[in-house]
Amino acid sequence: MGVVTLEPDLGIERCEALKATLAAAAGPQRVDGGAVERVHAAGLQVLLAWRLAREAAGEDTAWSACSDALRGAARTLGLEAALGLADVPENQQQPVENAA
Repeated sequence: MGVVTLEPDLGIERCEALKATLAAAAGPQRVDGGAVERVHAAGLQVLLAWRLAREAAGEDTAWSACSDALRGAARTLGLEAALGLADVPENQQQPVENAA
């Protein structure tokens, strides 16, 4: 199973890069969103479109980690279940370290 590691910034200006990263992922994938610090609705839309397309194609997609920022943004927009984050236990989140 491959791993797609999400960048810390899923802001609107990073959506094209996110889309390219996701498009390159073939076969069963685990998504590591443990480092995500910044999320815009557009980033969640790209993730959701990718997940739905993979689901329609019968591709297995699961989460290996989810940051508080990513989960909170998905929850705010009512996308937690649609993205499959509702199935990721809270204790599987990877904390984001503050290097400052």
